[in-house]
Amino acid sequence: MILIDLRSDTVTRPTPAMRRAMADAEVGDDVYGEDPTVNRLQERAAELFDKEAALFVPTGSMGNQIAVKLHTRPGMEVVIEERGHIYNYEMAAMSAISGTLARPVKSGDGTGLLSWPDIESALHVGGAYYVAPTGLLALENSHNLAGGICLPRARTVEICERAHALKLPVHLDGARIFNAAVALNETVAALSRPVDSVMFCLSKGLGAPVGSMLLGTRGFIEEARRWRKLLGGGMRQVGVLAAAGLVALAESPPRLHEDHAHARHLAEGIAELPGCSIDPESVQTNIVIFDTSATGLMANEICARLQRDHGVLASGFGNSIRMVTHYDVSRAGIEHALVALRHVTKEM
Repeated sequence: MILIDLRSDTVTRPTPAMRRAMADAEVGDDVYGEDPTVNRLQERAAELFDKEAALFVPTGSMGNQIAVKLHTRPGMEVVIEERGHIYNYEMAAMSAISGTLARPVKSGDGTGLLSWPDIESALHVGGAYYVAPTGLLALENSHNLAGGICLPRARTVEICERAHALKLPVHLDGARIFNAAVALNETVAALSRPVDSVMFCLSKGLGAPVGSMLLGTRGFIEEARRWRKLLGGGMRQVGVLAAAGLVALAESPPRLHEDHAHARHLAEGIAELPGCSIDPESVQTNIVIFDTSATGLMANEICARLQRDHGVLASGFGNSIRMVTHYDVSRAGIEHALVALRHVTKEM
């Protein structure tokens, strides 16, 4: 059976170029700062994002949580959109590690993109002493659970200017910021320049097997290195992984538009299926989330049938299914997935 894995863009296999780079990587002990390949990766990431420094971390969650820790003190709140990854899928780490509490906010227009009025209503700045003060604003670009929607540069600039006027730092979860940059025809530097720190994943849209990058000022990254070690992220000859990251930064961004085109094609096909609801115009990047409530089955049951009978893997939650395109799924794979969905929905 043909296997089409649309669960996430984290399921990709390293490209031949990545495997060659990993095999040939020049390495050293990164705990001593002596791995030349890691150092090159960090320098290249800082250059691309126009930040002073960068740190290679094992996971995006670790990068995000280090940022929360460094920007806040115990007892503070982190304002975040209610579907944000840091709030929903990082195991309440902000409370366990930083002693902070999430203040989830619903976007006024329902898209998942916060505006300053959305944020301002949730702030506790200079108020009563018995209310937890706001310590950090956390943004996400592209926004995973909002269907991969992109935060425009102007919106980020406005939020950061207003937050900084209140002496509030802003962290950007940019796990898929390269996808956002392609969709918005911007550079990753332009999209992240106003924020105080940014994390992006090498192992999502870019396709590397492991790793993420945390970026900020030089002092911020020096302290982040200490916290990476404290959290168990001290790595030795990790240049074998960083080498794949360098290839990903060089080769993957120019082809992300293909994933976006496949996602739009997938959404257009889904919109024609009975019991499935999605607006194809809302699909900006490589994430497709559609409602299945009118089918009469839970999304997990639909996903189980897709996998069992058609070899199509997807992620179900409640009455929605998420499918994510990536370089291991071709247009033919998208067509196969649509045929499979058509068969399953006809069975309802």
